[in-house]
Amino acid sequence: MEAILNPTIAANYQQHVFRPSFFTTFFQWCTAQNENRLLWLGIIVAAHGCILTPLTAIAVYFGGSSLVLFMMTFIAMGIALVTNLAAMPTKYTLPAFTLSVIIDLGVVVSSLFMASL
Repeated sequence: MEAILNPTIAANYQQHVFRPSFFTTFFQWCTAQNENRLLWLGIIVAAHGCILTPLTAIAVYFGGSSLVLFMMTFIAMGIALVTNLAAMPTKYTLPAFTLSVIIDLGVVVSSLFMASL
């Protein structure tokens, strides 16, 4: 009778530990970098304009000179350049730079794939 009147309740309470995702952590870091905005502007323009875009354009040229890949290379440079010239905060410029680097890496990989055909 006791089991019917007072059922035993197992309390398995587990506290949920909040672990932010990679993207949340990345965007928080980008927002925190706003005090170094001019440093990031210089790094992005120099790295993209002097290193990444010429190397990507050379890879496209030697991979078969695809007009689409050339345009993607220059659009990626434009993404990084326009966000910096518009004086946007780093919570916009650093993700845009990351996206443009990913686009450049994709262009290099696809031009290497085209060169191997």
